[in-house]
Amino acid sequence: MEREYHPDERPRVETETMTDTAPNELAVVLRAWRDRLAPEAAGMPRGTGRRAPGLRREELAALAGVSVDYLVRLEQGRSTSPSPQVLASIARALRLTGEERDHLYRVAGAAVPTSADVPRHLSPSIQRIVDRLGDTPAAVFSATWDLISWNPLWAALQGDPSGYSGNSANLAWRVFLAGESPVIQSADEPDAFEHDLAAELRSAAGRYPEDAQLAALIATLLESSPRFVELWAHARVATHLSSRKIITVDGIGPITLDCDVLMAPGSDLRVVVYTAEPGTTDAARLDLLRVAGLQSLVPDSLPA
Repeated sequence: MEREYHPDERPRVETETMTDTAPNELAVVLRAWRDRLAPEAAGMPRGTGRRAPGLRREELAALAGVSVDYLVRLEQGRSTSPSPQVLASIARALRLTGEERDHLYRVAGAAVPTSADVPRHLSPSIQRIVDRLGDTPAAVFSATWDLISWNPLWAALQGDPSGYSGNSANLAWRVFLAGESPVIQSADEPDAFEHDLAAELRSAAGRYPEDAQLAALIATLLESSPRFVELWAHARVATHLSSRKIITVDGIGPITLDCDVLMAPGSDLRVVVYTAEPGTTDAARLDLLRVAGLQSLVPDSLPA
């Protein structure tokens, strides 16, 4: 069943009458930007019998995590108040520039993210880097460890994150409250990793003291995780850059990987890349995952 709203968006009473200003412009730019984005540029197969010059509505809806019906209403000007979370998802799916993203927010009547907010917009150039890293698992996180984008091999290795929404897309929330991880670690590694996560959130809070989403995340962790309370009291400030991890994949076995965190200049985003040492059993298992593990991630519900 298709969902009508992005998981982060609470149902609201929508304006069904299209006005002559912002909602009309919202409908115009959404359709124009969808038409200009070639399916190959968005990581989608072109298939045959395609009449649309760019992405189909079904394809954009799948990439943005909204229902087709909701996207149709946006493009027709019948839904006029998408949430900031929906706008951010659509902007990333359409691979908008920073200026285009800001215009999208304005014509939708939403507050444009400022330098006081944690950067969560993925520029087309950073997205292209992730796209080109098809032979290795790669993902992009914000300064607060919100998962923003990932490639198929990352999903095959870590589990498909497309169903994440809200706090569940945040690594710190998953570590301290959900306790879910396919990573095998020694006795000391979880402790060090948790220390680093708490320290990075404190560092981000210092850089972005007015970011409401970050403040809400920290408040939730302080209220619900005694472990986070303990680490937060240490007042450490740090940046996590590299480590070694062992990840077990069903049907393939454990894979030892180097995890490197690359900082994207000017955006405060983190590109996380897993690599295996060439010529090892781990490299062979990663190759096997590349061939076999992605098959279940290929959507079969979209038109060819």
